[in-house]
Amino acid sequence: MREIVLDTETTGLSPREGHRIVEIGCLELINHMSTGENYHQYIKPDIPMPSGAQDVHGISDEFLADKPPFEEVAEAFLDFVGDSPMVIHNASFDMAFINAELTRMGLATLPMAQTIDTVSMAREKFPGAPASLDALCRRFEIDNSSRTFHGALLDAELLAEVYLELIGGRQPDLVLEAGSNRSRKGKAGREIERIARPPRPHMASEAELARHAEFLKKISDPLWTR
Repeated sequence: MREIVLDTETTGLSPREGHRIVEIGCLELINHMSTGENYHQYIKPDIPMPSGAQDVHGISDEFLADKPPFEEVAEAFLDFVGDSPMVIHNASFDMAFINAELTRMGLATLPMAQTIDTVSMAREKFPGAPASLDALCRRFEIDNSSRTFHGALLDAELLAEVYLELIGGRQPDLVLEAGSNRSRKGKAGREIERIARPPRPHMASEAELARHAEFLKKISDPLWTR
């Protein structure tokens, strides 16, 4: 099963007010395990970066000056996502921006049915508790100390760990990105030791089959003979 964990950074809160995407980060999961494949792209929005947005993600007009517009990266982004479910924290926000960019290009939009919203999952699992990404990292003891600014790829990596906790717990050997400086330890910082055990035989022995046959002879008028 292939899933894409996705996050965006933008110039503001609403595409209806003309705000645009400035960064997309995607991480590929297969059977809830990271493959190490990702899609990461900074995007020139062609509008000035508001100071409030820059305070959140640290992305400036100067940094984006030589980056491509969305029109030039849309095909690669759509190819990476494909028809896989997209795991997004507050999916309606990111999808509104993505679909606004696609609509601007005259392309088909992506359906909300293709998303898995981790905010909704967290609120259902922990009613009344904070459901922000930082709050969930604290709840699940996920190291987010490198998150001094919001960043699409870093947030996608953190969200992947949060998502796996929400669906039942992280795999002990989960590695989200080669070279990442975040902890590879288990909860509370304990090292996880995995012990390999040989497979156990499950076939019945000849003696067991013989005893079973003798037992069946004692059953009168069994259902399977009617």
